[in-house]
Amino acid sequence: MQTEQNQEIILNKPMSRPWGYYIVTSVGKGFQTKIIHVNPGQKLSVQSHNHRNEHWFVLSGIANVILNNDEKILSSGQSVDIPLKAIHSLQNLQETDLEIVEIQTGDLLSEDDIIRYSDIYGRV
Repeated sequence: MQTEQNQEIILNKPMSRPWGYYIVTSVGKGFQTKIIHVNPGQKLSVQSHNHRNEHWFVLSGIANVILNNDEKILSSGQSVDIPLKAIHSLQNLQETDLEIVEIQTGDLLSEDDIIRYSDIYGRV
């Protein structure tokens, strides 16, 4: 599937990352949804986006969310909005897996719209 930005999107295929994986489940005009699986003890980079908002809904596990220097701890059924340009990160400090649904909305829904500030895997 091609997006409006001519980016190749593969639906329902796990995309491996150092912290776990994500699966793009749907794509449409101005939105994209993903399942994000964070392995125990792992953390996504501290980052922001210039072109998209995100909404995270916890499916299972406990999410430690950093949002503009505030920490939020979310459990199954809870959610948080990540506004455009907000500095944020997601971490799983537990011994069990963390899964969230991420709903992205905006004019550019691409992995290229990630500005990393710090990353425990050296991807800055």
